[in-house]
Amino acid sequence: MAGHCERESAVACLVREAAEEAGLVIDPADVEFAHAVHLTDTPQAQPRLQLVFRARRWQGTPEVLEPDRCVGWDWWHPDDLPEPIVPYTRAAIGSIRAGVPYSELGWE
Repeated sequence: MAGHCERESAVACLVREAAEEAGLVIDPADVEFAHAVHLTDTPQAQPRLQLVFRARRWQGTPEVLEPDRCVGWDWWHPDDLPEPIVPYTRAAIGSIRAGVPYSELGWE
């Protein structure tokens, strides 16, 4: 899941978005930073910084609460990710698995 922070900390944003998008309750104490991706889609695009967190525990079962934005939730082994997949998501997963905390995507 992803979202924009609304005058809140990144962890507070993650907790809010998990509830809004998937019906999950996450305690901020169960969240840890996993990775940052600094990216641009094109040379003219506004750069973005994607912060990726890992939630060690949560309450609830993921459900689709925004069907106009998400068709389903599923678990995938990192060696068998689905296509299509958001490029920065694939980059983050690969870097996390390699123990690399920061990556860049789309910069020439």
